[in-house]
Amino acid sequence: MKIEFVKMHGSGNDFILIDCLSPGCGIQDAEFESVAKKLCNRRFGIGADQLLLLYPSNISDFRMRILNADGSEVEMCGNGVRCLAEYIWDRNLSDKKVLAVETPAGIIKPEKAGGMVKVDMGEPIFEPEKIPVNIQAMDSGGPESERTSNVKSQIPNLIMDYPLQVADKEFQVTCLSMGNPHAVIVADDVLNYPVTCYGPMIETHPAFPRRINVEFIEVLSRKEIRMRVWERGAGETMACGTGASAVAVASHIKGLTDRTVTIHLLGGDLFIEWGADNHVYMSGPAVEVFSGAIEV
Repeated sequence: MKIEFVKMHGSGNDFILIDCLSPGCGIQDAEFESVAKKLCNRRFGIGADQLLLLYPSNISDFRMRILNADGSEVEMCGNGVRCLAEYIWDRNLSDKKVLAVETPAGIIKPEKAGGMVKVDMGEPIFEPEKIPVNIQAMDSGGPESERTSNVKSQIPNLIMDYPLQVADKEFQVTCLSMGNPHAVIVADDVLNYPVTCYGPMIETHPAFPRRINVEFIEVLSRKEIRMRVWERGAGETMACGTGASAVAVASHIKGLTDRTVTIHLLGGDLFIEWGADNHVYMSGPAVEVFSGAIEV
């Protein structure tokens, strides 16, 4: 059976989008795990970090499912929802400038922003049980700095600069959720950092019962951060929207940056603002690369 697809990317974070608005796509929901593994394979398929599925919704304008290259399903993808929105507008499926997209992480609202797409990513979540993080599986930690103690008094249960032993190295991790779990780590010379060595070990550490996305960052100024990301189920990717959002929040609460920052990723830049309303807003490109049909 042949299915139609569109290949898209947001700052190099690339996706295969399949339109399931009508029954015509011909694939059962349960089959998409194996379809994702096949199509996302860069040697034997189309090649992508994730598979995006566009569905009708009973509670919003549209519904999105996201499957990683390994077939696992995730709650949210910021670059993915931007690409989904661009597809909807390009195909005249909606004339709304602000869309409501149902995801497992809640209703996400992408909007047109000049030549980019802006997304309200929602509010950061810090409670360990909601991220989720099994704090007992992490090291007990040493004495807190005065700043850490002050920040934690404002954000109870915050996991900030918490020691995590992985193989031969102890990392200071700051954990939060942007609809999916993230561990943010400050590193020197991030472009040459061994992300592919430590990323998978941190992703699967017992402290993270649903695995975790890992962001390695280098703070360049109060307004700029360089970032590399290891995504659970996908490996190192060129960009990650929820990851960039988590990084902006983590770097601000650590006192390193302002509330508005530019995140430099391997695939390009994302622009993040942690607003006074506690919502995180992400802006960036959404690009269609090509479309076609493939046998599944």
